Amino acid sequence: MSIAEILLEKGLVTPAHLTQAMELRRTDGLRLDRALIQIGCLTEEKLLEVLSEQLSIPLINLATADIGDEALSAIPPKVVFRRKIIPISREDGTLTVATSDPFDLYSFDELRLLTGLEIHPVLATAEEIGKVIKANFGVGGDTIDEMMMSSDDLEVISETAENGEDLVEMAQEASVIKLVNEIFLEAISERASDIHIEPYENDLHVRFRIDGVLQPASVPPQIRSFQAAIISRIKIMSNLNIAEKRLPQDGRIKLQVGGRQIDIRVSVIPMLFGEGIVMRILDKATIMFTLPELGMDDQTFTMFNELIAQPHGIILVTGPTGSGKTTTLYAALQEIVSDKIKVLTVEDPVEYHLGGINQIQVNPKINMSFARGLRAILRHDPDAVMIGEIRDLETAEAAIQASLTGHLVLSTLHTNDACSAPTRLLDMGVEPFLVASTLAGAMAQRLVRAICPHCKESYDPDREQLPQDLEQELPAGAKLYRGVGCRKCRNTGYYGRSGLFELMLANDVIREKMMARVPTGQIVAAAKDNGMHMLRADGWAKVKAGITTPEEILRVACG
Repeated sequence: MSIAEILLEKGLVTPAHLTQAMELRRTDGLRLDRALIQIGCLTEEKLLEVLSEQLSIPLINLATADIGDEALSAIPPKVVFRRKIIPISREDGTLTVATSDPFDLYSFDELRLLTGLEIHPVLATAEEIGKVIKANFGVGGDTIDEMMMSSDDLEVISETAENGEDLVEMAQEASVIKLVNEIFLEAISERASDIHIEPYENDLHVRFRIDGVLQPASVPPQIRSFQAAIISRIKIMSNLNIAEKRLPQDGRIKLQVGGRQIDIRVSVIPMLFGEGIVMRILDKATIMFTLPELGMDDQTFTMFNELIAQPHGIILVTGPTGSGKTTTLYAALQEIVSDKIKVLTVEDPVEYHLGGINQIQVNPKINMSFARGLRAILRHDPDAVMIGEIRDLETAEAAIQASLTGHLVLSTLHTNDACSAPTRLLDMGVEPFLVASTLAGAMAQRLVRAICPHCKESYDPDREQLPQDLEQELPAGAKLYRGVGCRKCRNTGYYGRSGLFELMLANDVIREKMMARVPTGQIVAAAKDNGMHMLRADGWAKVKAGITTPEEILRVACG
């Protein structure tokens, strides 16, 4: 029986599907099975299951396969990339290779000639094979291999080259464009928030920040030879001056990936062995959360909802850089925006466009500061305003005036906990009575990595090794959870993030303490009496719920 007849017999496709696939085969020259996959009526996994059964070729899960170094070194990388196959093991004169196409007999013949070994094929999906190739041979390994082989395609110049025209030509070479694009695509597919390109004396490191933690990217070591071309390409994409290598520069790139628009903020800084680049990836599809999705417990969620529903007052979200403050503010704005309310924001920069909200970009070059923008938008009759960050006394005073004139003001502040927010405003020079009369509440937050759902397991913790405050809360015989590590989570055991929250509501007692300029510790005690849960306590609740691990709480929250 033909493959088409087998698929029909198993009910995996219909005659209409076959007709559609045959038409695609005639127009695009695709093989029938590939055409069926392309039109979406058949998955590659199902096709491989049928082929495995009919051809007696084992179907394996590459995510759990033990791939030996001896096997990997048996085939030249260029053949691996070109044929899209991966060697699994080598023993007794036989090389086992994984392929997604058992009909590609030319590949098997080429491998026999190259290695002198008998080839034993096994089946795996093209996606899994691609992941293993990237992990073992590096992102863009085939592109770099071509660049290394052909000096005609690209001229590698020294670090001290000053010829701007040569740099432009290098950066516009098709091979360099392809390499940089592959780095971007890999970072986006791995859910990275930042790409770090770091030059050293004899190496060029590329790292991705995934779920808040930096992890090395799989790139070939030869990438160091193309440092100047890669940096020049990124500068051109960012509309920066490629000839300027002595001063820091900032730029922005807009990409279209799979129908999603992605913004990339680029920062270039001269370093000892060349220019270092950090790129922040802003993907609206992955960052736009609603308020219930942030991970607040029921009590904090209810209190925060009541807080943002107030007609006036200042609400501050505090925490270090990268703790999700802006995401929380965006979620809060989406909660309150309506046809009856006008919302204006002043941001630096405007990271995401929000429907129904008027957003203003800060521009220091023309003296368009947070304070100046805030004073201007108050004449636009807003009901609520968001300030990207309160950085100085001028901005703080403008926010307080906006609150006193009947506006709801949301902003961020850099403090370690919620109760330090009023103290920070006082340190800026704001009068105590103004802080006490306008600050409605402050919420501190952190982001912790969530346990990977694909490799999550329970275990009996060693209670002697647990932090004392967690051990006291944990019932006898209680189990905790952790991630074992799998390909989905890059063997880290974590996938995605969740928030820790600490919300201080300003009541009469706390306002009196603000007026008296008392130490932060006294405000903390009063806030606890008012029902505030500390960051660490919220963390232990998430550990007991199986959302994250004790190690993550210890990483981000002090005792």
